[in-house]
Amino acid sequence: MLYKKIDLDERYPDANLTFYVHDDAENDLPMIVVCPGGGYRFLSGREAAPIAEYYYNAGFNSCVLRYSIGKRAVNYAPMIEVGMAIKYIRKHAEELKVKSDAIFTCGFSAGGHLAASAGILWDKPEVLAVVGEDDLGISCPNGMILSYPAITSGSETHRGSIANLCGNVDYTVEEGERFSLDLHVKPTTPPMFIWHTYTDRGVHIHNATSLMEAYIQNGIPFEAHIFPKGPHGMSLANEVTWEGNPDMVDPHVAKWIDLSVEWVNAQ
Repeated sequence: MLYKKIDLDERYPDANLTFYVHDDAENDLPMIVVCPGGGYRFLSGREAAPIAEYYYNAGFNSCVLRYSIGKRAVNYAPMIEVGMAIKYIRKHAEELKVKSDAIFTCGFSAGGHLAASAGILWDKPEVLAVVGEDDLGISCPNGMILSYPAITSGSETHRGSIANLCGNVDYTVEEGERFSLDLHVKPTTPPMFIWHTYTDRGVHIHNATSLMEAYIQNGIPFEAHIFPKGPHGMSLANEVTWEGNPDMVDPHVAKWIDLSVEWVNAQ
């Protein structure tokens, strides 16, 4: 295994990638870019290395993106960083044994917002101004895997995530809507795999269903799984990521990641 860490850009000192690569693979493999959650306030370790390692063991290459949070998350910084990450992977595809047309983001909660932003906001002028407009589309993923994602700035928003992106807890409707992903889906948005639990009280299920509705309205295929119960932040939903909390273990919910592996292979 090739295991290495790289910094993305000196202008964004918090942004880096940690790679898990099958450097002895006979053929190039899909790459899964893992974006841990944390409300754009911290980065959850439970949603970082354990996820990347699972996808590596499933036969993919993977990496963990650590991105700007807190006061440094304003002005589209995380969206710029995930774009830089995808662009880096495509430009180094041969070295990383990556199929350049099989790069997928995978995110959890606010990290799910970022993973979705990679495919929805990648061409915003604020993002392209930094990531670069050469080779247009080089920073857009081929698909997104979204786990209980924060999506909307509407009535069921995860207000803390949107506030950190706006840099203001008293953000206006217009400021919040810049980051309300359900409002920015278009027919060229990449396909997604999305899952949520009905009883999630951290990020309301409406965040998932509003994005699903936007996909339907734009005629974009997706796969969705709504599990009947489970708290927010289940990660792998098994004892690898439970941290001693039995509520975080559910064998039924834990099937999501194998379903996502099948989905990636089907793409």
